[in-house]
Amino acid sequence: MEQKVSRTGRGILCLVVSAFGFALMGMFVRMANAANGGEVEISAFQKGFFRNAVAFAIALALFLKAGRGISFGEGPAVRRWTVLFLRAAFGTIGIFSNFYAIGKIDLGDAMMLNKLAPFFTVLFSWLFIKERLTLRQALCLVGAFCGAAFVVKPGLGAMPLFPALCGLGGGLFAGSAYACVRELGLLRMDGRFIVLFFSAFSCLASLPFLVFDFQPMTCRQVLALCGAGAGAAIGQFGITAAYRFAEPRRIAVFDYTNILFAALLGYLAFGQVPDALSWVGFILIAAMAFLMNRR
Repeated sequence: MEQKVSRTGRGILCLVVSAFGFALMGMFVRMANAANGGEVEISAFQKGFFRNAVAFAIALALFLKAGRGISFGEGPAVRRWTVLFLRAAFGTIGIFSNFYAIGKIDLGDAMMLNKLAPFFTVLFSWLFIKERLTLRQALCLVGAFCGAAFVVKPGLGAMPLFPALCGLGGGLFAGSAYACVRELGLLRMDGRFIVLFFSAFSCLASLPFLVFDFQPMTCRQVLALCGAGAGAAIGQFGITAAYRFAEPRRIAVFDYTNILFAALLGYLAFGQVPDALSWVGFILIAAMAFLMNRR
């Protein structure tokens, strides 16, 4: 019991660190947007490439440092590599969707929509890993979607619909990716290799779009994307470690500290304050997370 509590505590700590890293990433991605007449708007694919290139360099350094201490997992090789590929593909689509949303709507709102990911993680863990899903958890998933409706505010004209849907899509694909991370943890694949493979895959997936739609960047934009890459590396290593230590159902609620970090950074960097309906949606989503994780 003591060992389980210890692993859960480490999982919580890793998830809070991850939440702060992803909030930093969101702030820097928003900073990379065009700010004056001398800068051009860069695409989500270009942002994704440079974000992942920095994360890849950090992951590669840690991978090489570990040397032969890296574990490529246990069980059938086909299953391990299939899940690893799906983790990278889902995560890449989630990044592009989230980055597009961050560039079009308030940082806090984009992060709130992306924080539906824990609910999708539980759902896909039930569907594909066969982890137990209770009626209470299913009802909490429905409640979370209701909370998302308050954030998106469809039909009220408060937020562009397509960027809001991209934000929702980012949460869905991120949840799919984290369910894969959970399974890779059960298969005992090393977290450093998981992050390295994902970062390399995302860079390669961005290249075709980058070649045909590359926009020259200012020094400010390059530095902002480097900061986004560093924040992403913190977030990826944190969440990968967290789901190796503990079940998502036990610690996922702490992923919502990202909203607090994002709102604080959004206010300090951009003067953004989420409106009343957005906060209602956030409170509802957080309440569902608490109920879903309540023992």
